[in-house]
Amino acid sequence: MQFPLKALILAAGLGTRLKSTKPKVLHKAGGRTLIEQVVQTCSALVEAENILVVVGHGAEEVKRALEGRSVRFVDQPEQRGTADAVRVAREQVGEQDCLLLVLYGDCPLIEAGTLAALVEHHRRSSAALTMLTTRLENPTGYGRILRDAGGAVLAIIEEKAADPDQLSIREINGGVYCFDSRPLWEYINKIRPDNPAGEYYLTDIVALFRSAGLKVEGLLHPEPRELLGINNRIELAEADRLLRERINRRLMLAGVTIEKPETVIIDPQVHIGRDTVVGPFTQILGNTTIGEECSIGACSIIQDSRLGNRVTVGPFTIVGSSILEDDVQAGPYARLRLENHLEAGARVGNFVEMKKARLGAGSKALHLAYLGDAVIGSGANIGAGTITCNYDGIRKHQTTIGDGAFIGSNSTLVAPVAIGPGSYVAAGSVITKPVPEDALGIGRSRQENKPGWAKRRRWRSEQHSEAK
Repeated sequence: MQFPLKALILAAGLGTRLKSTKPKVLHKAGGRTLIEQVVQTCSALVEAENILVVVGHGAEEVKRALEGRSVRFVDQPEQRGTADAVRVAREQVGEQDCLLLVLYGDCPLIEAGTLAALVEHHRRSSAALTMLTTRLENPTGYGRILRDAGGAVLAIIEEKAADPDQLSIREINGGVYCFDSRPLWEYINKIRPDNPAGEYYLTDIVALFRSAGLKVEGLLHPEPRELLGINNRIELAEADRLLRERINRRLMLAGVTIEKPETVIIDPQVHIGRDTVVGPFTQILGNTTIGEECSIGACSIIQDSRLGNRVTVGPFTIVGSSILEDDVQAGPYARLRLENHLEAGARVGNFVEMKKARLGAGSKALHLAYLGDAVIGSGANIGAGTITCNYDGIRKHQTTIGDGAFIGSNSTLVAPVAIGPGSYVAAGSVITKPVPEDALGIGRSRQENKPGWAKRRRWRSEQHSEAK
């Protein structure tokens, strides 16, 4: 009979070496919090309702971070060690026989395939416990794995208790376990806090199992970096680097070109189509989707946005919570700040800022403009220096520009105002009233030329200088 699989993630610790006010598992690596990374990995093998997270320090914050996921939580009010964290979960795990994966919430690099291999090895081995191990060139600081002649795990020897021969062992405990639940619950309460910290250590169960004649297996994992736990900011940065490297590698293998991938930051939930080119030092964040044959320029930031096919984002452009349809061009040095929609073939150039604006198909704003709370039709031209004045100090107001309208350079459109289809606004105008369809709107003082004025002024200046 094959027992069901459940997962228990230990996430109650304080993480003092991170020197932070927030729980260790809420620090981010690879675009997700540490606990989200581990939950996501477990979800590939275990149904969400069978994933339990043990919380203690910052419990409510951790629970909020996992809102929307159907995982269950176990409270460990007093952090008395890893064995105690497992023990308090017994009621929620249930008395039905199962396989229980136990792992730490600060190990974001563990992969689903590795967990699957551990579970499969455990099922085949008929062991009470199978644990992941790995070998380190320098195992200083880690407990050593002591095996018998047949390869079964005899004990985990802590470094302080190891003799010289045991210190030469390079195989260490990886901190990921697969238990048969029945012997686990039978022996978990026999663990004693006989150590300087006065804590209940889960690793002590190995000796209890062995003394009872139960089999303990160790599955040697060839990639020690995958078992990296996070104890300080240096390890956090290394985990982030490795996770980003995985994301970029996956995308490149799927047909995306990433120039200087070691400089590019892409979040795990991002989707990018084939033959898109991502320039160096780019950040693509959040729930972003980018189509095929796009070009994302160097040093750009795109977050929570949807880009169609053949979109060009110039260097140093920022796109946030916006939609760019097929064949749109944005940048360089453009900022699409919030809730913008650029229809097919629209173009936004350098030093143009948009906020809650819609730019119709084929319309263009190529230089030095601010378009806020604006709805612009198709085929419109927005001249350099155009400003939509959308805020009166109390409320925001909308500017509407019709299809095919032409807004001359350095125009100021004071909202609420409507510019009709096919109309023109003369350069330098301040427009405060609607401009009808196909009309010319002029809102500026008439030019007056004064012949000889400059010459007379220069003469007066010279006379003044001589008088000094």
